[in-house]
Amino acid sequence: MPKRPGLPSRQQILDFIESSDQPAGKREIARAFALRGPDKIALKALLKDMSDEGLIDSAPGRAFHKMGGVPKVTVLRVVDADGDVVWAVPERWEAEAVPVPRLRVKERGKRSALGPGDRILARTEEAGNGWIAHPMKKLQRGEELMLGVLHEEGGKYWLQGVEKKERRDFPVSDRGEAEVGDLVLAEKSGRPPRLTAKIVERLGDPFEPRSFSLIAIHKHGIPHVFSEELLAEATRAAKQPLGEGREDLRDLPIVAIDPADARDHDDAVWASADDDPENKGGWKAIVAIADVSFYVRPGSLLDKEAKRRGNSVYFPDRVVPMLPEELSADVCSLKQGVDRAALACHLQVAKNGTLKGWRFSRAMIRVAANIAYEDAQAAIDGEEDAVAPELVETALRPLWECWQALYKAREKRNPLDLDLPERRIVLDEKGRILSVAPRERLDAHKLIEDYMIAANVAAAKALEAKKAPVMYRIHEPPSREKLVALKDYLKTFDVEFALGQVIRPETFNRILERVGEADFRQEVMTQVLRTQTQAYYGPQNHGHFGLALGSYAHFTSPIRRYSDLIVHRALVDAYRLGPGGLTTEEAAGMERIGETISQLERRAMEAERDTVDRYVAAYLAERVGEVMETRITGVQSFGFFATVDGIGGDGLVPARDLGREYFRWDEAGQRLVGEDSGEQFALGQRLELRLVEANPVSGALRFELPDGKGSGSGAASDKRSRGGPKREIKRRGRPANIRHKGKRR
Repeated sequence: MPKRPGLPSRQQILDFIESSDQPAGKREIARAFALRGPDKIALKALLKDMSDEGLIDSAPGRAFHKMGGVPKVTVLRVVDADGDVVWAVPERWEAEAVPVPRLRVKERGKRSALGPGDRILARTEEAGNGWIAHPMKKLQRGEELMLGVLHEEGGKYWLQGVEKKERRDFPVSDRGEAEVGDLVLAEKSGRPPRLTAKIVERLGDPFEPRSFSLIAIHKHGIPHVFSEELLAEATRAAKQPLGEGREDLRDLPIVAIDPADARDHDDAVWASADDDPENKGGWKAIVAIADVSFYVRPGSLLDKEAKRRGNSVYFPDRVVPMLPEELSADVCSLKQGVDRAALACHLQVAKNGTLKGWRFSRAMIRVAANIAYEDAQAAIDGEEDAVAPELVETALRPLWECWQALYKAREKRNPLDLDLPERRIVLDEKGRILSVAPRERLDAHKLIEDYMIAANVAAAKALEAKKAPVMYRIHEPPSREKLVALKDYLKTFDVEFALGQVIRPETFNRILERVGEADFRQEVMTQVLRTQTQAYYGPQNHGHFGLALGSYAHFTSPIRRYSDLIVHRALVDAYRLGPGGLTTEEAAGMERIGETISQLERRAMEAERDTVDRYVAAYLAERVGEVMETRITGVQSFGFFATVDGIGGDGLVPARDLGREYFRWDEAGQRLVGEDSGEQFALGQRLELRLVEANPVSGALRFELPDGKGSGSGAASDKRSRGGPKREIKRRGRPANIRHKGKRR
């Protein structure tokens, strides 16, 4: 278009946008060039032409910036936090011809308070060949996007959220290319109560196999795609020679005992009677772990991505690995009959099961067999053909005999002993659910667990001996507040619990011994678990309360946990075992790394739990209307939650559905008590409930009493006293809905 008198040139506009110290919209440009009347109209047309020509781009709010540049003020998402260096990318980037820029975030203060996934509003500036961001405000994570399923009702499109707590549907302002029934990502806009949803990405059919894990991946922001550049680096790393000086352990019958459906094999074990006269009746053992630190070097793309992920995430239908499969499922996986690089922990075990000594070496191993837990157990129990007879005698029996000594030491240590079974979801080849059942716990599981614990202790103490940095696995004792709550709870069963005593794991074990096989044992066990603190990673040693250990680190799973990779590097550096050791920068940043990977571990746990809940809901969807055996898992003022025995899932029974009687919430006793009848619904109580709703998309269940009124039957009604603070509730209004979160040792 012809240039009007007074109208700035394209170059003048570009220069002004780049030099402006504030967002430059049409109004700011017009003011800077003193434009009036018709010139403002012409400016609008000129800016549109410049946008069409690819010279400028507009940001939300209609501020302009140079095409390929970053708006002066914009929303960024943190993608990497490496010590005190934080990197972020624009949350929205529409310049398809220009790669998404990475901005270095400059924060005030010595330590970064930002981590991967955080969102910030920031001022940006171009510096040299890069960009710098100055945070103005930290925003809520993931507030702008929601997952949901598109449906149509009354001639309008609606979005049903996948969150259990989301009790309403949102009108859809723009459905894009999505079809009814699709799982979608959408942006919320407007303000309550006039919120609408704009669909920005179609993810597919929410009921297709593998969709349940996909929901969790998107909901929790779990990175699940490796870049081509990183995959190329993994290929190069996998092809490198294993190096000189490795201890050759290939003649030993080392075996890897894992789940039958294991996707990777990062540990293998061997044991034999010790011929050292100073350890008469004792054992020597080797715990060989994949030498991941040899392949994944500090500062590499592989290392940065592993740190960004923190750990592998295991779903029933897929694994989202920390490392590319060329490493995690191939060269770093200890497979039968092939030479593999390992970091070997050599243990000397005394007759009484205590560790007399240890050393670490980089080794070459050749696993004699990959054996499923069930097969190893069957072979030891005398079943023929479960495992080759030669391996039973040379590998399995010595392992079991050494483990019996380790187990004696464990029993003497008396760690926290809570028998809480995990759920196992079995899928067919097409990803459809075949069964949901508790995972059987065998001696073979305990054997591997105790060998891994021994190696983890040895790793921590070996690093302490060298005064080297340690990434400890820390589990602190329960807080006094939680102990007081437990005391009040146990009092309702007439079980005494003294607060003045020194609290050890065996303290809780004695409580369970006193309870014995009473009907309420399961609920007491659940409450003991809730009393415990959350384990985490850090460089300061506070011991591991649950395992009753003074020094403990994670060493045995570097394929799937970044914490273990850090411990491997520390050992390599401290004992001069070759390349790939801990750097000075990593040593200085141990606290920050520990905080980050602890957060990422919790993210993975929540994603895995959410996905299992969705599979359970899908499995139960065909049984809606049936009456089934359940157990109460949580009690609140608005109702109680129950799980299906042997299957799992958490479903709400709203207090309003318990009949016309008023119920009081006994918070200390974790129960609802009928004001007139005294009927009770208490934590751990078993009762029959009718399933009235099972939503596979959200994982939510809803139950009701089979006869429409409270029963209050069961041992919990008889064993409890009537004390404790009470709170009257009514069954009116809409109950809130919450998701109960379990804890992991």
